[in-house]
Amino acid sequence: MFTHTASHRSLGIAGFVATVCAAAALAAPAAAAPADQHGSLHQQGYSWSPRPTGVQEQFRGLAPVSSRVAWVSGEKGSVLRTTDGGKHWTDVSPAAAKADGLALRDIEAWDSEHAEALSIGPGSDSRIFRTDDGGQTWQQVFTNTDPAAFYDCMAFSSKGIGLAMSDPVDGYFRIARTTDSGKSWTALPTTGMPKALGNEFGFAASGTCLVSAQDAHGARPGEFWFATGGESPRVFHTTNAGDSWTVEDTTVRAGDAAGIYSIAFKNHGTGVAVGGDYTAPTDGTDAAATKHGSSPWKASSNALGGYRSGVAYVPGWGNAVIAVGPTGSDVSSDGGRTWSTFDTTDYDGIHCASDGACWASGPDGAVAQLVIHHGSAE
Repeated sequence: MFTHTASHRSLGIAGFVATVCAAAALAAPAAAAPADQHGSLHQQGYSWSPRPTGVQEQFRGLAPVSSRVAWVSGEKGSVLRTTDGGKHWTDVSPAAAKADGLALRDIEAWDSEHAEALSIGPGSDSRIFRTDDGGQTWQQVFTNTDPAAFYDCMAFSSKGIGLAMSDPVDGYFRIARTTDSGKSWTALPTTGMPKALGNEFGFAASGTCLVSAQDAHGARPGEFWFATGGESPRVFHTTNAGDSWTVEDTTVRAGDAAGIYSIAFKNHGTGVAVGGDYTAPTDGTDAAATKHGSSPWKASSNALGGYRSGVAYVPGWGNAVIAVGPTGSDVSSDGGRTWSTFDTTDYDGIHCASDGACWASGPDGAVAQLVIHHGSAE
């Protein structure tokens, strides 16, 4: 039975360890080309170009800054950074995270010097580490003191506001907030949080169960969304940085190991959610849904290629969306209404930088950049 325990939330402690636009010359402009110049992403050829890290750790945390700068964080406390598009990687791991073997499931970065990494787990295993010097030194800026809390993911807005989300404590999802770009964090009261369902939780799968409006056109600095799984997968929404929330049901499949594993928003009212059932990795039915304006979440017209743990809009390519998971990658040119599988490599997470470069990361040290071949047949 896939119960609401530390083991399921970590996707690894009890057997749930899962299973980026540049070509070989590391040129990224192709991925950033505007849709009206080269057509939709769905009309192009696309593939993943590996950026070997030289390590075997599983990297669920991923924070690309550009086609050249990216950070990844791993299951054993590792953080790697590249400043040359993945030709070389530097180990800049927080010493405390390595010593304690913490699972760094989420990392957020602003540039090549500033980043924060979140470790997951019950009680004090949930921590946030910050660096201002490219990982040479780290400060532990948050340590969870509630043994019942278990933090899954975090996100920042363009104004330096950040939220971190924990699974329910005493019937309510717990939110920690920073208003000083991550230098300090405070757990918020739950007075503005809708009550959690009896078997509802988040998934620490790719650092994208909580996202901000930082890259969403027309959205507010205090706007965030987080997604859930379990009894009835839902999406929570705040426009005031976590003081109050609304919640909507979705069409994504429910279950003890099922729900929404990742969400992304293109603008204030346009979003996509992916997931499915982790224990049925090849089954992508009822695993994706879309949101448009005030309309309810609507199921995608066709199934994904399997369970998916990460999703992202591709900047500059209209409504193009990429989803990744253990059985491969899917692309949608219509914002998630329809999908087509284009790769079978195992990746856990996907993020796209503001310059259009999209990166993926996963098991066995896997990192890659998305390559778009203009004018190619699908």
